[in-house]
Amino acid sequence: MKKTAILFAIRSLLLSIGLISTAWADTAEKRWYTSNQVAQGKALYSVYCAECHGINAEATPDWRKSDVNGSYPPPPLNGTAHAWHHPLPHLRLTIRNGGAQYGGKMPPFGDKLSINEIDSIIAWFQSLWPDEAYRRWLSRGASQISKP
Repeated sequence: MKKTAILFAIRSLLLSIGLISTAWADTAEKRWYTSNQVAQGKALYSVYCAECHGINAEATPDWRKSDVNGSYPPPPLNGTAHAWHHPLPHLRLTIRNGGAQYGGKMPPFGDKLSINEIDSIIAWFQSLWPDEAYRRWLSRGASQISKP
């Protein structure tokens, strides 16, 4: 018990000073992706997604408020919004085909990104999700993870 408390304190300290990220610290949940996918996804995300969804997938502070035209800004992808509601195939399709089919403005990336690159982007932003968000995602049927 004492060893667990010490390990938790060390983990918390390393997280707070940024020496490790939540992707590597959250070992309570076995995630579907690899560390290589996360690394590739981070680089791809910064090129294709960060402009709209935020550098750290945090999006805009008022992402739930529509503009004067009734459009909503891009939501955060860091586990604080609704991305965890969607199974992996839906996340893939949204990135590949864009958000217009759902009333959004996100452009399609299917002609720019391979399915493996899309999976890497999803892996990166899911690596930011706390375990609770990941568990909710799994509980919605996302555990039926299939290859593209």
